[in-house]
Amino acid sequence: MTINFAQFTPLASFSGGLLIGLAAIVLILFCGRIAGISGILGGMLQRETRAEGWRIAFLLGLIGAPVLYLSFFPRPDISLSASTPLILIAGLLVGVGTRLGSGCTSGHGVCGLSRFSPRSLAATLTFMVVGFATATLLGWLRG
Repeated sequence: MTINFAQFTPLASFSGGLLIGLAAIVLILFCGRIAGISGILGGMLQRETRAEGWRIAFLLGLIGAPVLYLSFFPRPDISLSASTPLILIAGLLVGVGTRLGSGCTSGHGVCGLSRFSPRSLAATLTFMVVGFATATLLGWLRG
């Protein structure tokens, strides 16, 4: 394994993680809510849950942050080798998985683990093991 030091960004990665943790802390302290994206978005889509202002603000922040970033920094080079239908199917499967797993990686991995939730530990371990296995299997299949 080699590290491409042109793409190695420990300071930016650390800063991003710090901001995610800070957002999770602010949301739980001021709203008493977990910063799980699937739960926030899912709550807005349910009829019995009213679209509370914090949900809208959180989702607008998720969309607005990249726009703000692009106003100060150049757009990074991104290329996708997957087709649009495959990406849509993958997104739907992720949505189904978050429903089956009672939350997403941000809810379980960031917020659940920090609260020492056994359910979140099991979910995060499952995410990671399946992700590693899938990446390894696809690597072997592609040669």
